[in-house]
Amino acid sequence: MPDLLTIGYEGSTIQAVVAALRAAGTALLIDVRALPQSRKPGFSRRQLAATLDEAGILYVHLQPLGTPKPGRDAVRAGHPEVMERIYRAHIAGDAPQAALSQARAMAGERRACLLCFEHDPAHCHRRLVAEMIAAETGQRIVHLVPSDR
Repeated sequence: MPDLLTIGYEGSTIQAVVAALRAAGTALLIDVRALPQSRKPGFSRRQLAATLDEAGILYVHLQPLGTPKPGRDAVRAGHPEVMERIYRAHIAGDAPQAALSQARAMAGERRACLLCFEHDPAHCHRRLVAEMIAAETGQRIVHLVPSDR
């Protein structure tokens, strides 16, 4: 079973993120943002998917695994514990559970990396998603750090 990777792009360039993904042998990037847009160049869904395609990395966006707006607001306000409570309630829903099952299956087939914004996985729901997947699969979780961080 391949390791399950995660990465946050806060403070990084698209080049550094792709380099970290390639260095780790990533075959699939699973975007777990609720809104796959970014003010940071290269991280909006279409641009990101095209850049990853050029690097030989598959891209999939699983919107139901994103954090609801109140959870995103809580992290921005410096309250990741509030985000975690909100996210745990959200992930219990039918659509998030179906997306989690899909992510689990894909991560078992190829070396996958969960992408979100926050640099620190302790402040990001991608850590929670990774832990939920690993609890079922036994995969080791590796949090990647781009070289420009």
